[in-house]
Amino acid sequence: MSGLYPLEPSLDEMRSMGEAALTAYIDFVEGLDEAPSVDHDGVNELAARFREEAPEFGDSFEKVLAQVIEASSKSVEYAGPGFFAYIPGGGLYASALAALLGFGMNRYVSLAGLSPAVAQIEASVVRWLCDVFDFPPEARGVLTSGGSIANLSAIVTARSALLGEDFLDGTMYTSEHAHHSVAKAAMIAGLPPRNVRLVPCTSDLRMDVNALHDMIDADRRTGLRPFCVVANAGTTNTGAIDPLVELVGIAHERRMWVHVDAAYGGFFQLTTRGRAALRGINGADSITLDPHKGMFLPYGTGAVIARDGRRLREAHHLDANYLQDVGEEGEIPSFSDYSPELSRDFRGLRVWLPVKLHGLQAFRAALDEKLDLARFFYEQLRDDDRFELPWEPALSVVPFRLRGAENETNHALLERINASRRVFLSSTTLSGRFTLRVCILSHRSHRDRVEECLEIVKRAASELLG
Repeated sequence: MSGLYPLEPSLDEMRSMGEAALTAYIDFVEGLDEAPSVDHDGVNELAARFREEAPEFGDSFEKVLAQVIEASSKSVEYAGPGFFAYIPGGGLYASALAALLGFGMNRYVSLAGLSPAVAQIEASVVRWLCDVFDFPPEARGVLTSGGSIANLSAIVTARSALLGEDFLDGTMYTSEHAHHSVAKAAMIAGLPPRNVRLVPCTSDLRMDVNALHDMIDADRRTGLRPFCVVANAGTTNTGAIDPLVELVGIAHERRMWVHVDAAYGGFFQLTTRGRAALRGINGADSITLDPHKGMFLPYGTGAVIARDGRRLREAHHLDANYLQDVGEEGEIPSFSDYSPELSRDFRGLRVWLPVKLHGLQAFRAALDEKLDLARFFYEQLRDDDRFELPWEPALSVVPFRLRGAENETNHALLERINASRRVFLSSTTLSGRFTLRVCILSHRSHRDRVEECLEIVKRAASELLG
């Protein structure tokens, strides 16, 4: 860069930089099919090179871009077709372009009066999410950085709506298989850790309705105020779905808030099978969703929606003198009133552009494919006597382990599978037993890579067992 204003590239420089970055991105996507599922060779030495002081003078874009590409290459390949660990996030091409436009134009959506049409785009996205779950017109929501902040906002809303300012005697109930962000959100929201109840599960890893009933009664007898049940719509461990119809019924009968953590599983609601599996979710008071999971968008795109938008706003809204010029909320919501954040990026464009470009049917078909692939993986491995698969897939997570083998042997199996560099799986511990898990959710994962995964799993088992 040169010239009087080095922070403002010339038009030619902007085109050159943009073309170089786009070419690098397209080359990256083109190479994903053959890219190793994990490459950490020399990564510690590489990371050490990035421990450096800030330079006084800049370098060329070509050199800096090359460093970005090199750093990114030494990684688990989250974006590739063989990433079956944790909950994959795909990173749609259209969403990446939306991020470029959103960051480049840098429109501010938190206060609707500053960019009304842009704020309406994000408001429309939130309405689309509400429509998926048949929420009423008064429902509201906000796009967040992910499920953790969405769960926090939902629990703060429930606390505000049902407990008021003196809330230290409030008790919250969630499954022993809930995501750790639920307990963390309760802690940050100010609830004493001793007041967060982990409800045991039945043999199918779903919240035990009878146990919940008894725990609520016991707490009320001691003068505590049960106020919120957090149910799972697709646990990270196994994809299990809590009995939503029963949980909604119990909570509402007792005038409690029902929040459903559907960060992983919520978007399967777009499919016929998913809607059947998630029956009862429409009765929730609030729902956490992660478009960067079930809509295959880039990381950093979460959401919370609330049936009664007024309560979500009341839990987060504060006035400030320096905001007096923005006016009162009108037809288009100001998202800062529904969120802990005031400054935030234009997240809605990352959802809006792909949906407008592809239509919901494309997402519905992709999600149906993932359900089919998970069922295929389950059935193929179930027929091999060397493996035990204790639970059929509720959605697209399939837990499995070697039958009768020690934890160490199953851990060795995982290491052999991942050493293939064609697929990458993760593990969990269930009832003290080391358990492997496959989660099929990337939009780039198709039948061919799942078949290859099965071959790798079976070959690794043969090598271990002889």
